[in-house]
Amino acid sequence: MVRSSERASRLSKDGFCAVTCSLEDPAAILSLDLADSILYYLIPPPGGGVADTRARTFISSLSNSQKPSKIVYMSATSVYGEASGGVVSEESPTEPASAMGKRRLDAETAFLQYGRANHAPVVILRVSGIYGPGRLPLMQISQGQPLLHEDESGPSNRIHADDLATVCLAAAESGEDGDIFNVSDGHPSSMTSYFDACADALKLSRQPRITLDEARRVMSPLMFSYVSESRIVDNSRMLQRLKVRLRYPTMLEGLAASCAPA
Repeated sequence: MVRSSERASRLSKDGFCAVTCSLEDPAAILSLDLADSILYYLIPPPGGGVADTRARTFISSLSNSQKPSKIVYMSATSVYGEASGGVVSEESPTEPASAMGKRRLDAETAFLQYGRANHAPVVILRVSGIYGPGRLPLMQISQGQPLLHEDESGPSNRIHADDLATVCLAAAESGEDGDIFNVSDGHPSSMTSYFDACADALKLSRQPRITLDEARRVMSPLMFSYVSESRIVDNSRMLQRLKVRLRYPTMLEGLAASCAPA
């Protein structure tokens, strides 16, 4: 189930049964027989507010009699909020400062409530920044959008798209009801270092630098939340419980693969 006909067409060519559907309108959601199926919900929340209305609309459309055998919800590490560069594990408090983090946490709550009410196992993946082919910040680099000075840019976390797909499959196979897994490569670096590495890999000029106070004035609220929040995501539960072996355990390995000719 996708939101654009273009994506549906691409999936259909690869042998998938794809349907186009908007989650903004409850009446537009197709009735799906999910019995004995694994449901992956990978849709980001809409903009605005602190509730994920898309997730809640989708959940309200699910049949109680044809419930999935397991639900894997892709959340985000923004549910932890600002950690001032400290380490967050799955046991850390969920105190999101950003509206996006609050919407992610609302969706987690909604899926867990549905799961408890319908005896459907729910596994939550709290995913850090996703990168990979077609998922590099080409526009920001090309436009020369400013970055924080390195000494003001705290640790951020990421995962290559291919490794995230591996984690999704492992979560369906080995995850149990109520499990939460942080998803990252375990090698945090600053957002500034990441953008610099992307620019180098793409053979583009690095972006200019500004202070945190300047960033607060010139960056969009969403971008500022990305660059100002800093945390180190502990991925040990993912590695140990899901027995995932990452293809790209470091940013430089992942960027090299992302920029390689197809």
